[in-house]
Amino acid sequence: MDEALKPADFHILLVLLDGPRHGYDIMKAVERESGGKVLLEVGTLYRVLARLLDDGLLQDAGGDGRRRNYSLTRVGRRVVKAEAERLAGLVDRLRARKLLPHSEI
Repeated sequence: MDEALKPADFHILLVLLDGPRHGYDIMKAVERESGGKVLLEVGTLYRVLARLLDDGLLQDAGGDGRRRNYSLTRVGRRVVKAEAERLAGLVDRLRARKLLPHSEI
């Protein structure tokens, strides 16, 4: 992966690491996990999901007739992992410059 993921893309992929979800569930999980910082409108969510499907990061995971479920592909898992590693490297550089405290873990 050569460039950073858009925040909405990253958060969607992140919540799908836990398993398949339908659109509304994805929207609510992203809102909850981001502490309300990433709010996806319904139209935006489905445009992003369609793009991630086209890009091969997501796949259709079936549904109950009313709702379509989405899950990560192998490529999607690799992309979310690469983005997490990129962000971890950024945090390390910020800590080295004393812009963030070091972790106590």
